[in-house]
Formats: sequence, structure tokens, C-alpha cells
Amino acid sequence: MEKAAFAAPVPRALATEAVHAGREDLAQLGLHAPPLDLSTTYPSYDAAAEAERIDAFAASGGRLEGPPVYARLDNPTTARFETALARLEGAESAVAFASGMAALTAVLLVRASRGLRHVVAVRPLYGCSDHLLAAGLLGTEVTWTDPAGIAAEIRPDTGLVIVETPANPTLAEVDLDAVRHACGSVPLLVDNTFATPVLQRPLEHGARIVLHSATKYLGGHGDVMGGVVACDEEFAGRLRQVRFATGGVLHPMAGYLLLRGLSTLPVRVRAASATAAELASRLAADPRITRVRYPRIGGAMVSFEVRGDPLRVIAGVRLITPAVSLGSVDTLIQHPASISHRIVAETDRRAAGVGEQLLRLSVGLEDIEDLWLDLDAALDASRAVSPAASGVDSRSGAPLAPGGRGAPAP
Repeated sequence: MEKAAFAAPVPRALATEAVHAGREDLAQLGLHAPPLDLSTTYPSYDAAAEAERIDAFAASGGRLEGPPVYARLDNPTTARFETALARLEGAESAVAFASGMAALTAVLLVRASRGLRHVVAVRPLYGCSDHLLAAGLLGTEVTWTDPAGIAAEIRPDTGLVIVETPANPTLAEVDLDAVRHACGSVPLLVDNTFATPVLQRPLEHGARIVLHSATKYLGGHGDVMGGVVACDEEFAGRLRQVRFATGGVLHPMAGYLLLRGLSTLPVRVRAASATAAELASRLAADPRITRVRYPRIGGAMVSFEVRGDPLRVIAGVRLITPAVSLGSVDTLIQHPASISHRIVAETDRRAAGVGEQLLRLSVGLEDIEDLWLDLDAALDASRAVSPAASGVDSRSGAPLAPGGRGAPAP
């Protein structure tokens, strides 16, 4: 089956793109739902012509023209998802991978292949992204800084500046326009997993590369793993070459599920964001909470620090699911210091604001009152045995000392 050629239609609203992008040829094919192509290889009866096409793939920077050859090189179903995500991010192209970490690895390898092994990065990042950079597993060297220090850390061999905004797990935000200016000619990579293109499109602020753990909001149902990079076509071609050579391909079933997930992405993100904003407001007024973080741009993630034992909160929820990951239709809670960011050195964790009292909540699509009842009961269970230890009056719940209340902070 020949890979569909997707002609870019006139610009459409994001909600419309989410439903129709990557599906433009379905009427021509006589279909309503996108097809799923599970083939690993494709028949070819002209060996000389195939050899010329593969040579052209290598010479042209990773663009295979014509029908597929082998699933590690290209797949029509995955291509539909890539087309749709590129449209949502306002990018020329997108390249999908088996996971978000595989996507980040490919980006780093592309830059390293040019001798640009130095990376400037802003903490906090997702724990495994932090570890990949800090451990130098790919031969990269990282300099950690805050947004104001980026310009001073740029070197001749700097290949990339990496930020995540809102950041995992503190939800700290950076000014993308200011960061892009500080980067100069060095490409800026923005991890847009938490915001999604519904809330933020980094390419519009001058970023060159946008990274998603597609496992999260893009899939949206906790049943598919993937990663994707949105960028210009020149960089996409190099990413495809790395993907082909290293094998970090997205399975077509995952591509199918991710394309399906995109169709409801705006609805899911906006509904969950409304609930998250209300939960953040209630938590900020609760004496059992010392700090709440909720992004200025909104979103479905809330981080908060508790007076009591955070692990008792985890153990005390009944409706909310204690689990890693995020972005699903159900609400998840986790303790970053012992789970997602355990792999980061403790001193670095604390310096980035990932303390022992911090909990991260990924708000789903449940009713707000049901979620609040569950959180309320779990927070009560988290109180220390001694009121003096908890800092809370055991009868009234009022703080024993000032400073127990806080407004949502970025």
C-alpha cells in the first residue's frame, strides 16, 4: 500500500486540526476511520529502482519517497500521527519514536554527529532526561543553569539548549521568548509534554525543536507509549536517519492509538485543566498544605507540598490512582522524590525544588467533588500523630503557626 501524501490544507482551528489532521485522504480511500498497517516489509519487484530510492533516502536527509520498504524505515500509520502532530504544533514535520526518551536520545545524537556535544539545560527536567544528560551516557556534556544564565554558558561546541515548561514536577515556567533570545544561534529544545499544543506552541516563540512524551496527554488513556519531535524538515530528516539506524521506531499500533488520542486532545486538556485549577485553589486555602504550584498558562497538573507525611497521602487515596506517568483520563498522584526523580542526585533534586514534601497530581476527567473528597480524606490520613509535629491543630485543622496558607505559585 502506498503511503498517503498529505497536502497541507488551509489553516484551521486547533480543535478542527485535532480531529482531521492526518486523515485528509480518507474519503479518497473510501474510509471513515484511519487504517492500521502492521506490515513489517513491503513487496518490491524492481530491485534497481528500490536501490535508487534507498540511496536517495540517505542522500536527501532522511525523506523516503514513494511506497514503504521496511517498517524500521517508514510506516503509513505512524506517518499519519506524525502529520497530525506537526499540524498541531505548527511545524513543518514531526518524527515519532518508541518513547519520549528515545526521541530525546535521537536529538542528542544528531547534534553530537556535528561535533556539538555540549548541552545547556535548565532544571528541573523529567528525571530520566536529567539522568541521561548528567550521566553523559551519549558522550554529551551538560551545564546546568537557570534561565537568566543561559547566554553566559553558550560555548562554540554547544549544540542544544533544553528547557521544560511547565517543568516536571514543580511546574516552574520559563519565558520562552527570553530564553530563545539568550540561545543566540543555538537551537532551543522545549519539552512541551505538560502543556501540549493546546496550551502552548513553542515554535511560535522561536524554539526549533519541540519534544513530547506522547505516552502522556497525546495518547491520553494510559495504554500507549511513544515519543515525538516536531521541528523543521531539515532536522526531521536527520532524526529519521538516526531512527532507522538505531531502531527506536514507534510501533504502528501505537501510532494508530496516538492518532486517535489526538482527536480528543483539546477537549480532554481543557476539561481536566478546569478541574485542576479548582483543585489548586482549594489546596491553596487548605491549612494542611504549605505550598501549591499551578502554571500561569493553566493545565491539568498540580504540585503541592503537605505538612504531614506525603507517603500517607499516597496510601490514603481510594479514587485517585497512585502511579507514575500522567495525562490519562483518570487522576494520578505520585511522590517525585521517591519515584520519577529518584534517579536524580538528592542535592540536585532539592536545588531544583523537588523536596520530600512535594506531591504531583495529574488531574483526569472525574468529577471535581469526587476528587476533592478523596484528597481531603487522604490529607487527613497524612497528619502526624503529634499536632506539634504536623503543625496543625488536630481538632480544627487550623495551622499552629503562621504561613500555612499559600497561593498557587508558578
